[in-house]
This record gives sequence, C-alpha cells and structure tokens, in this order.
Amino acid sequence: MRHTDFRERMADEFGRLRAEMLAEDHVMSELGGRTADQALEAGFSPKQVWLALCDVFEVPAARR
Repeated sequence: MRHTDFRERMADEFGRLRAEMLAEDHVMSELGGRTADQALEAGFSPKQVWLALCDVFEVPAARR
C-alpha cells in the first residue's frame, strides 16, 4: 500500500477532516504509542498503520 492509498482509505472511512485529525492526534498503543503520522515517519508501512487503525476503530473486514 502506498501513502496515497492510505490517505484515500482514511478519508473514505472517516471523512477527510476527521481522518486528518486522527492521523495527527490519536495515539495508539498498537503503533508503540505513536500517532498514525508519527508511525509513518518512524518507518511503519502504510499497511501496518491502516490495519492498526482498523483494529482500533473496528472497521469491518470488507473495508480493510
């Protein structure tokens, strides 16, 4: 998954504004106490970050 795909999926699932806020502000233990943006900067793959978000926000398997 590319970064652009990750951002598109975020916007589709959460809405563009909420997706941006989640990526910047929501700290997840699944990502080592990082936000999505911090995890991406630290070298996590966009797919890892997306799946962590899906787990935390209980995104149905069909939309993962």
